[in-house]
Amino acid sequence: MKPFDPQRAEPGRHPRLEAALATVNRDFAATLPDQPPLALMVWEEQVYVAVSEGSWHHNGLQEPDADAPDDLALGLVADAAQETVADRLRRAWPVCPSHGTGTHLRPEGTTADWEGWDEDGSERLVWWCGGGAAGDCHDLAAVGELTGA
Repeated sequence: MKPFDPQRAEPGRHPRLEAALATVNRDFAATLPDQPPLALMVWEEQVYVAVSEGSWHHNGLQEPDADAPDDLALGLVADAAQETVADRLRRAWPVCPSHGTGTHLRPEGTTADWEGWDEDGSERLVWWCGGGAAGDCHDLAAVGELTGA
């Protein structure tokens, strides 16, 4: 068995995942300015979104095909980032400043009764807030466009 020895992703090796992580890291820096940026780690041909010291919590990712929509990579990375932040930093992220609740990755303009993703993965992705107890759901911001909270 191969020893567990994940490495930081080699720059340029996973360009679509790297671009998606740069977008997600803008939100991470805006909302958690005291935290170092998230990083891509590689272990046995899978890529993981990790906190700065190299640990993660999610299934591995693979570079999307060149003809796949850009939002596919962004969705994969944003979802993995949320899982890693929740597990490794023990906090919801990102949090809606109006309601104090964690947000969810969704296509822009969805409602509380939204039932799932389109097959093509070409939707504009947002951080969506369920509105807390009042149920006042809303799009907080497009992924990559959060401001300090």
